[in-house]
Amino acid sequence: MKSGGSFNDLMPDTLTIALDAMGGDRGPEVVIPGADKALERCPDLQFLLFGDKARLEAALTAYPRLKAKSEVIHSEISVSMDDKPSQALRRGRNVSSMWMAIQAVKEGRADVAVSAGNTGALMAMAKVILKTMPGISRPAIAGMWPTLRGDSIVLDLGATIGADADQLFDFAVMGGAMARCMYGVQRPKVGLLNVGIEEMKGVEEVREAGRRLREANLPLEYYGFVEGDDLGKGTVDVVVIEGFTGNIALKTAEGTVRQLTTFLKDALNQSWMTKLGYLLAKSAFDALKAKLDPRTKNGGVFLGLNGIVVKSHGGTDAFGFAAAIDVAIQVTRNKLIEKIAADLTVKSYANQAGENSALNAEGI
Repeated sequence: MKSGGSFNDLMPDTLTIALDAMGGDRGPEVVIPGADKALERCPDLQFLLFGDKARLEAALTAYPRLKAKSEVIHSEISVSMDDKPSQALRRGRNVSSMWMAIQAVKEGRADVAVSAGNTGALMAMAKVILKTMPGISRPAIAGMWPTLRGDSIVLDLGATIGADADQLFDFAVMGGAMARCMYGVQRPKVGLLNVGIEEMKGVEEVREAGRRLREANLPLEYYGFVEGDDLGKGTVDVVVIEGFTGNIALKTAEGTVRQLTTFLKDALNQSWMTKLGYLLAKSAFDALKAKLDPRTKNGGVFLGLNGIVVKSHGGTDAFGFAAAIDVAIQVTRNKLIEKIAADLTVKSYANQAGENSALNAEGI
């Protein structure tokens, strides 16, 4: 548990969450009720709310339970959803609600930060404030992906463009640690997304990452290459992909769900018989709706930093924002940072052993 915050001094067993209360499309209108929903499910939370103090305190009057567990800290500005990362860093350094929420994690006043704000700005600020973990050259965004077998972890979903073999290897290590936190599986099955499952297919970076994962002694099971349709099948617990393709896959999946939902609604409203059929099968349709609801999987975790930051979808509602807080709680309480650090130590030993073996083979 962190130290230094007023809430932690009073209640050492609580989890303190820093919220960028101005982030997202609707700011406090979503963040405040979302935090209250999360608090209802997990009463031992405390919140640091960063934003326009007058606006936040007015919103909290409707949520006395949350008000009693919250401290409001005024911030001068909020980062716009349209701001470029460089603009956000210049304008928001030290004074924006987003910066201050992440800084609270850095200073140990909060255990984790959650924001629905501008993704690029959030990642840029998180990298500047928290820095990357030793051995990690590039952070990644990891999210939960609904499958036929349950859920999988997919990363990178767009933190950066492209990735070399070493970075893909790191993504596998970090994704495996997150799967252990989220799903309790001791040796998660990890696959590399590729254009085919044959070992000779794909670009050199992916093939090299696969070779290294096969040879590494990590707390995960390397499955091999997986293809696009394996994302929905749930073939593996963790799918590793570079950020450009990962973000396209995510947006394509979200768009496909909306398209299918629209098709289904139109089909069910065509006649009185289709409407009757809907009523007879309403429970099945409700179950399908819940399964496809993106709000239940909301919350992308920034991996590879010296602290945990969770990104909520900017357009979500209170239900979805509460889900992002739930993710923050789970990865924090299951010690995600410590798990990644331990796995990176294993990676370091493996790399050193590989270098020594190469030197020995050369007679050096």
